[in-house]
Amino acid sequence: MPFIIETFDKPAHQHVRQSNRPAHLAFLEQNKRLLLACGAKLNDDGSDAGGGVYIVDVETREAAQALIEADPFHQAGLFGEVRITRWRKAYLDGICCL
Repeated sequence: MPFIIETFDKPAHQHVRQSNRPAHLAFLEQNKRLLLACGAKLNDDGSDAGGGVYIVDVETREAAQALIEADPFHQAGLFGEVRITRWRKAYLDGICCL
C-alpha cells in the first residue's frame, strides 16, 4: 500500500542535511525495494527547499513511520515536521494502475 511521506526541515538546518547526506543516501540504497520514488524538494531556482518527498510501498502507516524514523536525516533531528498520507496509484511510469 503506497504512502507519501513529506518532510520539512527545521529552519537553519542545512548543515545537518549536508553532514548526514552520505548516510541518508546509503539508507535509501538499502531500502530501495520500498521506494517508488523519492527526492529533495527544490525551489524554482534549483536551491534546496528544506525537505523531501518519499513515495513508499509498505503495508501499513506504522511501517511508513518506522521507515522515516530509521532515516539518518530523522535520527539527526533534521525534520521539523513529517506528514504521512496514504496514496492511490493512478499512473506510475506512464502506466495506468487503476
